[in-house]
Amino acid sequence: MGECMGLEIRMMEGKRAMKEFVAYPFKLYRGNPYWVPQLVADDLATLDLSRNPAGEFCESSYWMAYRDGKPVGRVAAILNRAYVRKWGNKLARFGWFDVADDFEAAQALIGTVEAWARERGMEGVHGPLGFTDLDREGLLVEGFEECATMATLYNHPYYGQFLERLGYAKDVDWVEFKVKVPDAIPEKVLRVNELIAKRTGVTLYKWKSRKQLAKTYGRQLFELIDEAYAGLYGTTPLTERQVQSYIKQYLGFVDPRFTKVMIDADGKLVGFGISMPSLSAALQRSRGRLLPFGWLHLLLALRKAEVVDMYLVAVKPEFVSRGVIAILMTDLNRTAMEEGVKYAETNPELETNIQVQQLWKDYEKRQHKRRRVYLKKLA
Repeated sequence: MGECMGLEIRMMEGKRAMKEFVAYPFKLYRGNPYWVPQLVADDLATLDLSRNPAGEFCESSYWMAYRDGKPVGRVAAILNRAYVRKWGNKLARFGWFDVADDFEAAQALIGTVEAWARERGMEGVHGPLGFTDLDREGLLVEGFEECATMATLYNHPYYGQFLERLGYAKDVDWVEFKVKVPDAIPEKVLRVNELIAKRTGVTLYKWKSRKQLAKTYGRQLFELIDEAYAGLYGTTPLTERQVQSYIKQYLGFVDPRFTKVMIDADGKLVGFGISMPSLSAALQRSRGRLLPFGWLHLLLALRKAEVVDMYLVAVKPEFVSRGVIAILMTDLNRTAMEEGVKYAETNPELETNIQVQQLWKDYEKRQHKRRRVYLKKLA
């Protein structure tokens, strides 16, 4: 615990303290039309490393800042030892960073993370990041008047200014696009898809139940994520516990209409795309809780959507250059048109990942958000 001119930093431990930690953004962003809450129960489970499979290779601590007894900020310190082993960078992470317009509070919170990192022999701190690449990550630096998605962070514009004053600088940026669903699929595209399918033997796997998908391709899906995402910023190999957890977490709620799976002639997984009707407005209305009526808002959003969020897309490396992603994207477009969807929101894409951004080259789109991981080397 530390104090400075009415400012107090408290380590948050125990169920009651963690509920306060998770609840803080609801106060900070009250009335903000762009912030989208996490489901409270999911956030608590993620932060509890006795329940989160990332606890096999991560450790963490949590703090909140109080001024005159009132909460003014929070932060998590994370050490992902699998990241350090894979990338050879002795870096700790900060995440779950939210703060009032109070530079002194931000300075105290980030300073506490830096001290924690030094105690563990780390040479720098970067963030905002979660425990793994499948957690929310990246500080919003453009697009403050755009609604967040369930999978992305939102923050006030002054966050980045505070971090830069504290000696942090850009390490990497992601960009996001809002892509218009076309009115029709051109005949030329359909002909090209047919040629690609004949040349490669790739077809779409039509699945009807989540249980069927999980049993048949659940493990292959996450093995493919490991393979396709291996070179991306901050990624680490998935453990067996993570694979089993993510099969339940992701495949337990995917929508057959918007989740596309491609297989080869032998029935082996080639690629997939997981999209979902946007839950942003439903989460705002439910205030991050399923009970008593939050589940109803989510159910209604899942039934009818004008916007879909694109969460994960992956294709086996040896098939990328053969154009098979076009088959997946065309079928997703067909479904979106049939369901009356007007726009798709892409997940964050590394600004240097031109290959992924090329997916949208023939669509009407706008790059509407940018988010950043900041890095500071510790003296």
